[in-house]
Amino acid sequence: MVLNRRLSRHPAHCVYADQQAAAEAVVDKLVAMGHREIAFIAGSADSPTGAERLAGYRQALIRHGIPVQETLIAPGKWTPACGAAAVSTLLARGARFSALVASNDDMAIGAIKRLHEAGVMVPDEVSVVGFDDIPLAPYVIPALSSVKMPVNGMIQETINRLTTMVEEGSRDALPAFSGTLIRRDSLRRLTGGAMMAVGRPGGIR
Repeated sequence: MVLNRRLSRHPAHCVYADQQAAAEAVVDKLVAMGHREIAFIAGSADSPTGAERLAGYRQALIRHGIPVQETLIAPGKWTPACGAAAVSTLLARGARFSALVASNDDMAIGAIKRLHEAGVMVPDEVSVVGFDDIPLAPYVIPALSSVKMPVNGMIQETINRLTTMVEEGSRDALPAFSGTLIRRDSLRRLTGGAMMAVGRPGGIR
């Protein structure tokens, strides 16, 4: 059995979450809250999870008729330091955005710290969302909104499925598990068409 990976040649042996659909759902929610300028911090380029989350971000923007701006996408490698560095990259580009999606919570936490250092208020000026709903997420300031992936359910399904396959033989492929957005203080509905603009050291204009 393979956990958290989808192998096209062995679908019945895979238990996984639909990372692309989860990222699409986050963008859908942000758009519904009035956000159209949405930045994204990608995961490692060689990570299937990172690639799927980035693909979901792109696909959702396209579906909503929002142009995909490469200047709003910054690379990352899963750590808080990478999240902070990604925000520095966005600031240096003069990117304009009202929401920021990070491919995991560690990068989101680093992003919030860097935004704070730049004088940008979360969520008043920028909403921030992460992935994985780590135990620290409710305790950062502001409490981090995050997509909770059903890890425990996936593990249990893997055990159950492995036991059944040993006893009874092959099984059909399972549908993908879904993530759930946990809303906390870092997420805000955009009102009045306000949007932060960055592009100079130390803050916004």
